[in-house]
Amino acid sequence: MAFRRRAKSHPLFSQEFLIHNHADIGFCLVLIVLIALMFEVTAKTAFLFILPQYNVSVPTADGELVQYHYGLKDLVTILFYIFIAIVLHAVVQEYILDKINRRLHLSKVKHSKFNESGQLVAFHLTSVIWCLYVVVTEGYISNPRSLWENYPHVYLPYQVKFFYLCQLAYWLHALPELYFQKVRKEEIPRQLRCISLYLLHIAGAYLLNLTRLGLILLLLQYLAEFFFHMARLVYFTDESNEKLFNVWAVVFVVTRLFTLTLYILVIGFGLPRVESQALDPERGNFFSFLFNNIFFRMSVLLLVCLFQASVMWRFIHFQLRRWREYWNEQSSRKRAAATAAGTKQQTKLLKRDSGYHENGVVKAENGTSPRTKKLKSP
Repeated sequence: MAFRRRAKSHPLFSQEFLIHNHADIGFCLVLIVLIALMFEVTAKTAFLFILPQYNVSVPTADGELVQYHYGLKDLVTILFYIFIAIVLHAVVQEYILDKINRRLHLSKVKHSKFNESGQLVAFHLTSVIWCLYVVVTEGYISNPRSLWENYPHVYLPYQVKFFYLCQLAYWLHALPELYFQKVRKEEIPRQLRCISLYLLHIAGAYLLNLTRLGLILLLLQYLAEFFFHMARLVYFTDESNEKLFNVWAVVFVVTRLFTLTLYILVIGFGLPRVESQALDPERGNFFSFLFNNIFFRMSVLLLVCLFQASVMWRFIHFQLRRWREYWNEQSSRKRAAATAAGTKQQTKLLKRDSGYHENGVVKAENGTSPRTKKLKSP
């Protein structure tokens, strides 16, 4: 009886890819196709999903400049890019991380952490490059005064608004990914806390018109997170290689110092000097008048310093525990090596003192018998 050889299907159309591991891809592709059809039917409606809205022409010395502000229509654009983020997440998981996992043969716990760090390395690397390009081209690094001058920054350049919309979409997409990736129950509270903090920071900077300050803070945070998750990936491939953790430790300390300095510079010296100090929600000026009060300003700076101090304390505690485990491991290895060397030396001394047996006869170390030989009579 002849058996027909089963043709090997492409992994993109495999049942495991579409149903078991990444059932979200099929759903998202259908939505993208529907949105593309909507684009052909009515381009005006489709632009709500694809392009940032609320563009205005701002007069400048060289003419007019098209800029953007925020509104409720941004939720539609964010929803579209949430589906794009889910698709990209699944593609990275299937074609990169799963292939590496099959070669490493990691345990379930390490497998989950490897997937988490792999996704975040790709996201943080992309975000660092993109954010650095934005802050350099907009002149926020070369001119630090621009972080608070002309506050509130109601009107945003296209690339700044699009960056914020994509950031919000990514961290919102991370919520359903907790279900799609089958994250363990023990890890869900930690990841929810991390996602909530990022969403609070990004949405707060976007809605309170502190986008310039938010960009610099995100750049510093993503840079430190990139080195941390990259160090974890290297550690999972080779547990004896911890050099990148030392690099991450240096980058983390430097970014914390820059973050604290930036808070003091903007909140302590920049915003109190803004010309418009009155509460004006229509113009987007929500709380600059509060920083004119020295008590409120010092309270905010105190809270910022306490938060950064708590972060540094946890970091120092983590490093001390890591170094303690490292030195305990090294000392145990040295004791084991010393014990093995002592046992070997003791064995040699015993052989030298008592001799050894060969064919039932006690021999000395040089191979001769310890008994005295009888001399033959002449």
